[in-house]
Amino acid sequence: MNRIGQCMPEGAKAQRVYLSLREDISTRVYTPGQNLPGEIKLASAFEVSRVTVRRALDALCTDGLVERRAGSGNVICNNVVVDAPVAMNFNTLMPQVAEMGRNTKAKLLSFKYDTAPDYIAEAMGLGDDDRTQIATRVRSCEGQPFSHLTTYVPETIASSYSEDDLANTPLFTLLERSGVTIANANQSVSATLASPNVAAALEVPVGTALLSLQRLVCDNEGRGVEYLVARYRPDLFTIDMTLARVGDGSNRYWEPVIACDKSTAKEPVSA
Repeated sequence: MNRIGQCMPEGAKAQRVYLSLREDISTRVYTPGQNLPGEIKLASAFEVSRVTVRRALDALCTDGLVERRAGSGNVICNNVVVDAPVAMNFNTLMPQVAEMGRNTKAKLLSFKYDTAPDYIAEAMGLGDDDRTQIATRVRSCEGQPFSHLTTYVPETIASSYSEDDLANTPLFTLLERSGVTIANANQSVSATLASPNVAAALEVPVGTALLSLQRLVCDNEGRGVEYLVARYRPDLFTIDMTLARVGDGSNRYWEPVIACDKSTAKEPVSA
C-alpha cells in the first residue's frame, strides 16, 4: 500500500504543482488507475513550463503515488492509502484534548523556566518577574508529526511536576494533579508559515502553510494556568464544528451546537 507522502521538489513553482496534484490524489479527484492529464495540459493549467511539471511528477513518483507507464503516461498508483487526519471538534474541545494526549505520542524538544513574552504574560495576568515553565513538544500519530506545541505554565503550578512527567503525561493531567480546577478556555485559530525550527520538527519545508492555534486556559478563579501556542499540519489535522440554524424570521443565525456528555451531565437544581 502506498501512503500519501511528501517528497517536495525544488523550486516554488514545482512545489505548487506538486502540492496541488497531491491534494487531488488524496481527495480522490484522481483515483487509482486513472491517468493524469499530459504534461502539456498540466503546464498550461498551472501556467508553468513542462520542465517544472516534470519535476513535480518526479516527486509524486518518488512518493509512490504516480507511476510512469510506457504508452499510458502518468497513472495514479493502485492501493494509495489516504490517512484520515487527526480531527478535533470545537464543541467538545476539552475531552478531545485529553483523549488526544492518550492516543498520540509526544516528544519533548525543550524545557526551561523563564519569563513569558509580554502578550502571553498579560493574557495570563502575570507580573513582570513571574516565571513560567516553557516546554516545546511535537505530537505524532502513527509516527507522523502533526503538531508543534509550546506551553507556558506559571512556575507556582509547574513546579509540582518534572520534565520527565511532562515528557510522558498529558499536560492537562499534570495540571489537575497539581490541584488546578480548569474552568474554561479561550481559543483562536489562524494561519501561519512554518519557521525553520517548526518546519524541521514537523518534517515539512520551510514556509509551508500551517494552522496556528493559541489557547488560554483558566481555572475556576479566572487565573491563567496555561497558554498554548500550537502549529498544526493542515494535511494531518482538522478542526470541525457543528452549527445549528436558530432564531426566528429575519433574526435567524448560526450557533455552535454544544455537545453534552450524558455520563457527566447533571440534572438542573430546582429553584
